[in-house]
Amino acid sequence: MANQNKQGKAKPKSGKNSGANVVTYRMETWSDFMDLIQAWRSARNWCFRGQGNAKWPLQSSLSRHIEVSKVIPAAWAGQEKRIRRIFERKSHLFMADVPHGDELEWLAFMQHHGAPTRLLDFTWSPYVAAFFALERATDDAAVWALNLPLLWDIYEKMLIDGVDVRKTDPRNANNYLEYYLENKHAFVWQGDPHRMPQRVIAQSGTFLVSSHLGMTVEEILANYPSADELLIKFVLPAQKVRAEAMATLYSMNITQATLFPGLDGLARSMAYEFEYSWSIDLTTNQELEAMRDPRLGRPPIRGA
Repeated sequence: MANQNKQGKAKPKSGKNSGANVVTYRMETWSDFMDLIQAWRSARNWCFRGQGNAKWPLQSSLSRHIEVSKVIPAAWAGQEKRIRRIFERKSHLFMADVPHGDELEWLAFMQHHGAPTRLLDFTWSPYVAAFFALERATDDAAVWALNLPLLWDIYEKMLIDGVDVRKTDPRNANNYLEYYLENKHAFVWQGDPHRMPQRVIAQSGTFLVSSHLGMTVEEILANYPSADELLIKFVLPAQKVRAEAMATLYSMNITQATLFPGLDGLARSMAYEFEYSWSIDLTTNQELEAMRDPRLGRPPIRGA
């Protein structure tokens, strides 16, 4: 990361975002982002999340819905239990194999079928995160990166808000009731259901589980030691980078059809198929140069 700063390709700054210090890198080109990721040796140990607006905080869908619905804090726990109970009682009509003994698996199913939950989807792939950030973006989008080795190290060494986070595994229903539903603590837990849903596998996904619906992830992590080293936000100006990025990701087989296996994902992927052509520049409706002169199709070789 430091080498990227020296080369001037990424411009870091520290800024306030929902009360937390977040190191931000603004990427001026898609190549800048690709070069940074490829040179970043420890990226495989971080997890990533793409958001279509760089101003959005890291906030679960249920937290966002609370802001819309105006449900008061005293009612959050009861209403969260209610939607979880209703989903379980009725979902058997549509699922042949329902979760057993894993609260996180239930929440993951709810999340991926559109129910609001306290889960935040992350991925081990910065490129998958970039796809979700840029697919529908028209202005600055963001790829967030969370330093998991540092997070795990903090949990090994100290309590957070009086809690040993290592013992709060939300897959256990009793833990979920004690540490999460009451919104009394401020920490995040990272992990996966014991049985991973198909979409999670397709997206190289993992989850961040927030213990407090009233706080953003940035606000929670701001109270951790080494807070400035936990989160990075890569800002991607969509108007500059989207066209090249989406074409690159398409060639990497990162599409709605692959990330959401099934007919729904295939249908969603038609949006980008509409704007992609291997033979025509769709901004001018002219044949691509490489189609007119095949010799132009060879890749540039440095030093040649």
